[in-house]
This record gives sequence, C-alpha cells and structure tokens, in this order.
Amino acid sequence: MSKLKIEMGASKVKRAPLKTTIDGDVSDDLGLMCEWSDNDLSYIVNRLLRHSIAEIEDFQKYKADRLASSRPDNNGVKHASESARKVLPSAGAMSPQPEKGVIA
Repeated sequence: MSKLKIEMGASKVKRAPLKTTIDGDVSDDLGLMCEWSDNDLSYIVNRLLRHSIAEIEDFQKYKADRLASSRPDNNGVKHASESARKVLPSAGAMSPQPEKGVIA
C-alpha cells in the first residue's frame, strides 16, 4: 500500500511555472530522489531551491537590502526602486502537478 502525504495548506501557495533545462545527471538525480522520497518532482525541486537560496548569505543580504530600500520612507513615498522592481516568482512557486519526466 502506498503512502498518502498531504502537506497542510500546500494548495494555497502561490505557484508559477519554471521553464528551464537541466543537465542530464541532475535530471537523473532528481528522478532518483523522487523515487527515494516518494514525492513528486515539483515538491523536490521546490525544497532543493528553497534550501539553496536560504544558504547563500550574499544573496540574503542583497534581498534584505532590496526589501529595506523598497519600503516607504518617513513621508509615505516609495523609493523609485520599488516601482521599477521586477518581481520574480519565489522558490516555492512551482506548478503543483506531479511529473514523471524531469523537466524542471
């Protein structure tokens, strides 16, 4: 009998497709990790990206600086960087459909 794993609130997470190609050996490892953990590809990719992004200290400092500079100043006017900022999908924003082929 297979295990049913349901993450609470997972369907309410904002998701966006990630269109990219990956190396064959990475694809093989992702497929093996899906098999080993009994999870779908999008879940594995999200977890790996979330972990990797959190570990890059220089990026986290940059992100904090960007967020601080985009907050309204004392008179309520937002900085120019806020209006010109391009919002990229978060690491946790992937398509929820399970995938058997590895096209992350």
